[in-house]
Amino acid sequence: MTVTPQKLKRTAAALAVVVLAAAACPAQGAKPTAEEEKKLKEVVDRVEALVRASGQNLNAFEKLERFDFAKQKVTREQLEDLDLWDLKKVRGIVFGRHGRVFTDRDIQGYLKEQAWYKPDPDFSNSRLNANERAGLDLIRELEAEKHDYIEPGDLRWWQSKPMTEEKLGTHSAGEWRILRAEVEAVRGKRFNDDPWLQQYFEERYWYKADPSYSARSLTPVERGNLAAIDAAQRKQRRAAVSPGDMEHFEKRPLTEEMLKGLSLHELRLLRNEVYARRGRQFRTEWLSQYFWSQPWYEAREDNSEPALSETEQKNIETIVAYERKVREGLSTTPVTNALLEGMFLEDARKLRNEIYARHGKVFKDRWLQGYFKSFDWYKPNPRYTDAALTAVERQNVAAIAAYEKKATSVLDAVEG
Repeated sequence: MTVTPQKLKRTAAALAVVVLAAAACPAQGAKPTAEEEKKLKEVVDRVEALVRASGQNLNAFEKLERFDFAKQKVTREQLEDLDLWDLKKVRGIVFGRHGRVFTDRDIQGYLKEQAWYKPDPDFSNSRLNANERAGLDLIRELEAEKHDYIEPGDLRWWQSKPMTEEKLGTHSAGEWRILRAEVEAVRGKRFNDDPWLQQYFEERYWYKADPSYSARSLTPVERGNLAAIDAAQRKQRRAAVSPGDMEHFEKRPLTEEMLKGLSLHELRLLRNEVYARRGRQFRTEWLSQYFWSQPWYEAREDNSEPALSETEQKNIETIVAYERKVREGLSTTPVTNALLEGMFLEDARKLRNEIYARHGKVFKDRWLQGYFKSFDWYKPNPRYTDAALTAVERQNVAAIAAYEKKATSVLDAVEG
């Protein structure tokens, strides 16, 4: 319905006539009849509906609920007075008009209440036009400004600003992983070593993969932000030692007790960090990219193997021995709920497939095959069959597979 000022004037005039007629009734000693009251209510309702349709007397959020983000450009002035919850809902509206289904329960709950919302499991960001993308950028920028702490999705506005541990706050394990990766995703990094991360960023409307990206191109501020994220995560976790800590162990021995609670992936990073701090260059791509993203890493120009101190060599031996103990445990000791508790689906899948990889299984999944191929211990065996598994290994495979069915995916844990 098109509402014009003339329509509003005509309707208001009609209302005035009815009101005057009703007002005259008491002077004549008569009460309005039921029919007169009904007509009066109809006119009042009609005027209220016309006012609502015209957008008059609507607050800023209600006006944006009616805004056509595909055909019009939203301005900062239209958004800046909204609180965080209203900004989230407006972001939901832009996507929701195309049927996106959100994992964020609040946004999805709001969309379900809208008569126009039609969820589409096949939604893709390619449906968004330039106006909508510009609007989303502005909405996300304002959200980032209003956040008390830095959250996944905010990192585009921290490319040139140093982060602090205080501003980073506390996060879940999945959020920490997303935050760290997002620093490089903003630059177009592809996460071939972590398919779930690649999928996560491909679902972000702003992500554009850059095949030429290299961690060497990161600025000092970006490297410093990566270090701040690592430091804040370590502080929250309260682990005795974590990747990034080996500068404190150049002259100090590690013990097995300090390593407890670390995953196999973290143990591998820790072990290679000893070499990286001496400038080793890595042939394994995911290790090379990881260390190039560290603010302290400086590769040796001659590409030679660095010399280690006696303490550093012993620390590597301690880590290797503990790694072996953890790996052998998968073959000799039943996995416990304590080991699996809190593990994301993607990590549990890696753990289960490592049991097969230790016997040389060749994986049809290209990523799994590439991941295990990057380790010296992996020896592909085309003749592998499950008959090679021990009774304990079969039990552990089943236990981890059962856990995977109820495990949370990082993709579901973080909206971003």
